[in-house]
Amino acid sequence: MQKLGMGMTAQRFRWLTLWTCIGMFLVLVVGVVVTNTESGRGCGTDWPLCNGKFVPAYTLESLVEYTHRAVSGIEGLLVGAVFIWTLLIKPAQKEALIYSSAALLFTVAQALLGAAAVIWPTSDAVLAIHFGISMIAFTFTWLLDSWARRWAANPEAVARGESISAAPQGKTSGAVPTGLFGSVVAILVYCYGVVYIGAYVRHTASAGGCYGWPLCNGELVPKINGATGIAFAHRLAAVVLFIAILALTLWIRKSMAPRELKTLANASLALVVAQILSGWLLTATLDSHDIYVFTSLLHTIIITAMFSLLCLLAIRAKQLSRR
Repeated sequence: MQKLGMGMTAQRFRWLTLWTCIGMFLVLVVGVVVTNTESGRGCGTDWPLCNGKFVPAYTLESLVEYTHRAVSGIEGLLVGAVFIWTLLIKPAQKEALIYSSAALLFTVAQALLGAAAVIWPTSDAVLAIHFGISMIAFTFTWLLDSWARRWAANPEAVARGESISAAPQGKTSGAVPTGLFGSVVAILVYCYGVVYIGAYVRHTASAGGCYGWPLCNGELVPKINGATGIAFAHRLAAVVLFIAILALTLWIRKSMAPRELKTLANASLALVVAQILSGWLLTATLDSHDIYVFTSLLHTIIITAMFSLLCLLAIRAKQLSRR
């Protein structure tokens, strides 16, 4: 009976973490739609009401902005619930508690920053931070769901205080290269910088500063000014990120690292290539606003997935190196 009850608790917790992760993904998506449709002022300077009303007047801008607020509000409740449940579970390993605490922290931070942006005039540089915070919040909900999935598959291990691996037995054998954890963390920090520049491009509507791909306005190095300088800086930063992840992947492949780390590195490399190609799609659809909204969403989804995978790669490199 104890084993059955433990398994049912793990399954229910997994469902809650899954819906929390999906909810955070929707917050990201709707947030990008708000920016790309210029709906940030759809509710005026009122918060949490919309133009002084609980149910706003039907306009595209107010509908998009209020949807973003509603989804964010529901997600806040889910994140709070999963945090409380994690406390009640009292897992011997603190991994789940770290993920749920960080998800709550960054969810509150993005809500406060979003409210401040509505009530007070906010610069594009500050607004660009909002997406980065949302991306980190999603990453922690995804990591928590990954942990919950492993717990549901092996609830007895958590009860005994054992660490539950993200990979099947046999995929964790091997030697983790010295310095791998620090290298992945350095790439993660740089990746966040690239994401910030991309968000700044979106908030300043600077994507049109570079027409054509891979050249910018037909030049290898264009005149660096205004929107062109911002867009070109993002492209250049993305190229450096690709080189860094390529070098990291080749290093892991040539080492005696566990297969799990090699799989995560290969997936990260595939996603950074997909991200570059989605950047080309963005450039190709600049003149078609309706299509541009969807290509921008694709760009956002890929970079979020890549950032989350790199986080998992860093975590597993640290955990496996201890063994």
